[in-house]
Amino acid sequence: MTATQFSEILKKTDIVLIPVGSCEQHGTHGLISTDGLAAWIVTKLAAEKAEVPHTPLIWMGYSPHHMIPGGGTITLRETTFRDLLYDVGRSLIHHGFNKLVYVTGHTSNIKVMDPVIRQLRYETNALTFIFRADAEALPLIPEVRKIIERPLDENPGWHAGEIETSLNLLYNPDAVLPYLKTLPKWSKDEIHAPRWLPQDVFKKKDGDPYVIFKGYDKLIMVAMEHSEYADRGIVGNPEGASAEKAEKIYRCVADILAAFLEELKKVKVDVKNREFVNRV
Repeated sequence: MTATQFSEILKKTDIVLIPVGSCEQHGTHGLISTDGLAAWIVTKLAAEKAEVPHTPLIWMGYSPHHMIPGGGTITLRETTFRDLLYDVGRSLIHHGFNKLVYVTGHTSNIKVMDPVIRQLRYETNALTFIFRADAEALPLIPEVRKIIERPLDENPGWHAGEIETSLNLLYNPDAVLPYLKTLPKWSKDEIHAPRWLPQDVFKKKDGDPYVIFKGYDKLIMVAMEHSEYADRGIVGNPEGASAEKAEKIYRCVADILAAFLEELKKVKVDVKNREFVNRV
């Protein structure tokens, strides 16, 4: 759009969506752009329904644990990613937006995004949000649980599992199907604690950053590579994936985001500081 069109939008709404993805390996069959696609599709559908604008997709994110040689991952350092998100936010506030909604398709982005949205709010009084379109959050939605077939213990973390593989088949089946058809059958034993930990006392069951110690879960966070606990780079069973499922799932998520945006329109906010001083 032109600057003139941009100015016209600002007269109609003070909300803007910012889709944020990642560029990372999703096993041998999954698209490197998977997390970006999730953020983009949900953002675009919700923006159209709620009649609010969105920025272009920020296609790279925070994925240091996916830097498997030859896997295609492009990650930003935490400081770089944080600065990027902050600068985008301050630019939008500078122009007149009062409510910023970052839509992430990648779970690990959240740990960097949280301090950014807090800093933006503390400095300007703008309202800042993170909306999760990542596949680890989607099974928490009852409507989505009715669509997917694999039980939760077969998709622990959902990385390249049924949901994300369905999204891949919706977007680019020609790239995905040849590898999906030859994929060895998935087993729960593929998820394990890093081999350098004693396997008799350390376990792992999902794609989160924790290990289970003597049955105690969510207590010990480990700086580990994705490949250290998932041998094939996937955390979940892609069996049963289909483009039709993705169409239903992501429209459902977009409808929730659109409903949230409608309520957000009613909220009044007084931004205190729109100056973007540190430009260089």
